[in-house]
This record gives sequence, structure tokens and C-alpha cells, in this order.
Amino acid sequence: MYWTLELASKLEDAPWPATKDELIDFAIRSGAPMELIENLRDIEDEEEVYESIEDLWPDYPSKEDFFFNEDEY
Repeated sequence: MYWTLELASKLEDAPWPATKDELIDFAIRSGAPMELIENLRDIEDEEEVYESIEDLWPDYPSKEDFFFNEDEY
């Protein structure tokens, strides 16, 4: 299983909190790339409820990781 920013960003609008099956269903309905669906299928815990993408990919960068000052624009 591997994550990229592009793949993980496809889950930003997912119905959090969600289970593995709900995330797979969302990914299929939203037309996400097969790599994302395969990553979700590789998750071992079937019943765990995930609160956000950070639960799946702890290193997912947040807005604070980018040095962009929204107040300037």
C-alpha cells in the first residue's frame, strides 16, 4: 500500500467518520483511481471506523505544512 498526495486528496470529501467498506464505496462512486481503491482494500481491519485521512496515512500533510499565508490574498 502506498499513498501520494493525489490519491489521498480524493478522500478529502469522503463521509468521515467511515469504515473501510464505506470508503471503498465512496471511492468507487466518486470515480477515484484504481490505485486508491486497491490501497483501501489492503486495509486489514474491516470494522475500524476512521475519523479522517490521517488515520489511514499519518503523514498526510495538513494546511499548516505548506507555508501559504491565506491572509495575504
